Amino acid sequence: MKKYSKRYQEGSKKVEPEKIYSGAEAIAALKGVKAVKFDETVELACRLGVDLKKGELVVRGTAALPHGTGKKVRILALVKEAQAVEATEAGADFAGVDEYIAKISGGWTDFDVAITTPDCLKDVARLGKILGPRGLMPSPKNGTVTTTIGQTIKELKAGRVEFRMDKGGNVHLPIGKISFEEQALSENLKSALDAINAAAPSAVKGQFLKRAYLSTTMGPSLIIKI
Repeated sequence: MKKYSKRYQEGSKKVEPEKIYSGAEAIAALKGVKAVKFDETVELACRLGVDLKKGELVVRGTAALPHGTGKKVRILALVKEAQAVEATEAGADFAGVDEYIAKISGGWTDFDVAITTPDCLKDVARLGKILGPRGLMPSPKNGTVTTTIGQTIKELKAGRVEFRMDKGGNVHLPIGKISFEEQALSENLKSALDAINAAAPSAVKGQFLKRAYLSTTMGPSLIIKI
């Protein structure tokens, strides 16, 4: 039988686990159970109505959170010299091609997101075995292979997050920090839910978003209305 910490049990007494909260109510309740010193991440988890036997019904996409995630994102732009200046000016932490391909081949992965352009993809592709398992490989499907390097970097820095359905038919993504104002978290939540709904495959039948939950890093999970 799973055992919960005393802090978790005390926090759980302040909420109703079976209650279906509005987004605003859930955010207020989670703020009320905060009992740790660090700034916890607020996370959204959704159960999707997708037939897991059909491999083509993979749900993935990006959500542009208007207030960001509260996390500093380190971006590597794998671009040629002509675009390295644009990438740096847009906020990339690292920019270049050959030198960074060599560093990554040697084991360096000190970044959170890697982006590249179509003309560099052939060279970057050889990093697939290293970056793929870490979820860092640039891909056209999540917008990290792009011709608009500067714009993409600005969006990532501002709070664009990627999501992808797991093997159990669930989607998880952060929507901010518990220290955010309630209004900011509510607006981020709406943007995240809208993005997930927009990613629904056309072949899905019935209700796509079946259930949604909000939680914090160390706190209880609350069911929210969808």
